Amino acid sequence: MIPDDIVAYLKEQSLLLATAESCTAGRIVALLAQVPGSGSLIECGYVVYSPEAKQRLLGVSAETIERFNLTSVEVAQEMALGALHDSPATAAIATTGLCGTEDVDGIPAGTVCFAWAFVCHNRVSVFTRRHRFFGDRESLQHQAALHALQALPDFHQRALAGESA
Repeated sequence: MIPDDIVAYLKEQSLLLATAESCTAGRIVALLAQVPGSGSLIECGYVVYSPEAKQRLLGVSAETIERFNLTSVEVAQEMALGALHDSPATAAIATTGLCGTEDVDGIPAGTVCFAWAFVCHNRVSVFTRRHRFFGDRESLQHQAALHALQALPDFHQRALAGESA
């Protein structure tokens, strides 16, 4: 039911969505695309795994990647802002993390970093969060994509109220 609710929310709020997905591999857009009429609410979806793709396509800074790691809220934030850049989109969701079963660089498997960015009142508000999920790869990707979608309305309302965090 979540994708249906989010499509309805995007429509009622006149939002146009862009996504920048790494560990969720396009699943956010795929979930939304199952809902009839969603195509007019999705501007674009980037699937960027490599650091080079994140830098080239989304403008993520090499310094940010080096300093904070690919699995970081700082990288997720730059991915979300990059998805909004040169786009008429008014909302963006970004994900980066470890949806496998192995820990990497001391980061526990299932750790996903999220960012939600919104253009409201001629300013951009960005919210970031880190969450850990459990299960196999497919389950982790699905849980992370649903989490990203579920949180969108709350963060959008906070952006409308002038918040950013």
